[in-house]
Amino acid sequence: MRYDFLLETYRTERLKTLGVWAQVPEDWLRRRVEPRARTPLEHMVHQCQSEHNWMDGMLGIRTARAPLPPRETRDAFIAHYGTCAADRLEQLAALAEAWFEEETAFFDVTRTRAWVLTRRFTHTAHHRGQLVAMLRAWGLSLYSTYGPTADTGGLPKNGARVIYRGDDGPPALPGPGASAPTERPEDT
Repeated sequence: MRYDFLLETYRTERLKTLGVWAQVPEDWLRRRVEPRARTPLEHMVHQCQSEHNWMDGMLGIRTARAPLPPRETRDAFIAHYGTCAADRLEQLAALAEAWFEEETAFFDVTRTRAWVLTRRFTHTAHHRGQLVAMLRAWGLSLYSTYGPTADTGGLPKNGARVIYRGDDGPPALPGPGASAPTERPEDT
């Protein structure tokens, strides 16, 4: 299908979001890096509510789940968003090419569904970037999102590796340029 790239993008953006959320210490969910900034918890709430509203209201992609998990813990948000996004991905994969080309309301304008999905991805990446900047400002080490970080070996041209936070917990991050204990191929 011509729009398989959108499905692959959604699949990997979901994984990247979950990976960044997993880097937030549970007891830091309500910390605010600056008075005007969202807390990590507020970022998670926004992601879940916003994606629910866009997918349901603009695209007609519905899940049987509530927009938010019943508990406000990091792990509850990770499990809930992961499951909701997986459900949405399954529904998107079953749609015909024509669905992606049809127009739908995007706030006060009309756009194709493919355009709305693309905008959804950039919206998610924007807020994920804010959260990554917050974690860095707090002095925390960062795992890979789109490629190596200073904490996973620096620049790719110097042989740095992509290291994602694993589902079974994070490996200890080495200092810049050091070898890492675990790695996975990059999902780009």
